[in-house]
Amino acid sequence: MARLDIHVLGSPILRQDTERVTQITPELRRLVDDMFETMEAAKGVGLAAPQVGRSERLCVVDADDTRLVVINPEIVSHDGGLVKGEEGCLSIPEIYADVSRHARVTVRAQDIDGVWYEIEDAANLLGRCLQHEIDHLHGKLFTDRLSLLKKRSAMKEWDYEKSKYPKNLRVLPVGDLPPEKGAAGSDA
Repeated sequence: MARLDIHVLGSPILRQDTERVTQITPELRRLVDDMFETMEAAKGVGLAAPQVGRSERLCVVDADDTRLVVINPEIVSHDGGLVKGEEGCLSIPEIYADVSRHARVTVRAQDIDGVWYEIEDAANLLGRCLQHEIDHLHGKLFTDRLSLLKKRSAMKEWDYEKSKYPKNLRVLPVGDLPPEKGAAGSDA
């Protein structure tokens, strides 16, 4: 397994729609393993393929004691209205804001073997994380869901942070210690 560089806000791939996965290959399996390692090293709870420079419709999630490979996902239903919760993003480090998301969602996706499954009534951090990562697969960031005023504020903060990421890449340090689990609301 390898830690991958994370693309940060400003990288064009974060704004592109992804392509459906049509075949589960050994390369795709390696990518999934690398994405889990990268997500854990960055102390996140979710990571989408565009965040590591890939165009597959794929994300990995580890939230609310649920670890998932999510391939070709779609939200098939939502319920419970909108709820606000703090979110951050591994592609916009150190920036956080309250984002409105559906209280519960049902997501249909494929696992690493290509088998279709449904996650019914995903709520709390898991539901928020799935919605956040599915947005990534369609070129959307959590800042796109903010009011104009809150988005301007977040972008002003990002102006101070972005110089830390030459070439719009976040390079994770190599280390042997296992990372601590990400805090609630982080990438997602």
